[in-house]
Amino acid sequence: MGTSNAFGGASGGTPLVPSWLDGDGDGEAGGDAPNGDGAPVDGGDDDTPDVTPSAPPAAPADRPPVVPAPTSDRFRSARSNFTRFAGSGGSDRRSLGRAVSQYVSRSSGGAGSAARRMGSSRNTASGLVGFLGNARANGVQEALRSLNLESLAGRPVEEIFAGLADYVCPDGGSIDEGIARDAFIETIADLADAGITDIDGLTSEQIQTVFELYASHTIEARICNDIGTRVVTMPADARKVESIETQLSEFIQRGVSDAVNASGVDIGALSQDQVSSFVDSVYEAAFEMLEALGESEAES
Repeated sequence: MGTSNAFGGASGGTPLVPSWLDGDGDGEAGGDAPNGDGAPVDGGDDDTPDVTPSAPPAAPADRPPVVPAPTSDRFRSARSNFTRFAGSGGSDRRSLGRAVSQYVSRSSGGAGSAARRMGSSRNTASGLVGFLGNARANGVQEALRSLNLESLAGRPVEEIFAGLADYVCPDGGSIDEGIARDAFIETIADLADAGITDIDGLTSEQIQTVFELYASHTIEARICNDIGTRVVTMPADARKVESIETQLSEFIQRGVSDAVNASGVDIGALSQDQVSSFVDSVYEAAFEMLEALGESEAES
């Protein structure tokens, strides 16, 4: 966020059809009837026999119900409340709560839909947790060798993570991919403050911390990109901007942490086959937590 500027988002173009829609909603065109009403075509006065119409097309196979396209103003309520929160310099916590809660429930269509929009971020989180679990179980050198990154063995943790970036979140042009990569870079910057300075001997608690940092950054970026990009103007006072950023980050981190802890899962002990389903479930649970926390904040 920059002072006195509209809030910016991750790079990439906004798709016309949101990524959270599972189906494209296109129907199949049926074949034309010979003369529009299904009757045989009259052969006229010559000896050409009447043409028998082909059998009507079979009914299409059962399909999942088409998800209706979201309305163009689906972000309006969440954006208005976030604008009030930013305009207060961070003092209007009720508006923050309403903004986040309405983002999940109204703008995204619920926690499940919100989580599905995080496709690239969930994939990156799965790759990151899988690598860290492998490093914990088999050693960093072996984990790096499995990715053809053995040259990074013995390097500082920040360099190892930077080397992982192209593997777990390759650079792309979409907003979703941009969010995943930007959040990964922010997570690298947070490692030292989180006390993670050596990837050798990682504990389950440290793996959980890395995952929570990354998931929190991705969700924050997704929300801000949707309801704040080029719309919300930040105060000129840098201290107020810092307060706004800190409160939003801490609010989202709380929701993510609560979701991870509620799962009761030892992240460091997950097998490679279990990682993806765990990550998917936590993202959905995190949005559920954020909706509930936001409602609670709005009523306080």
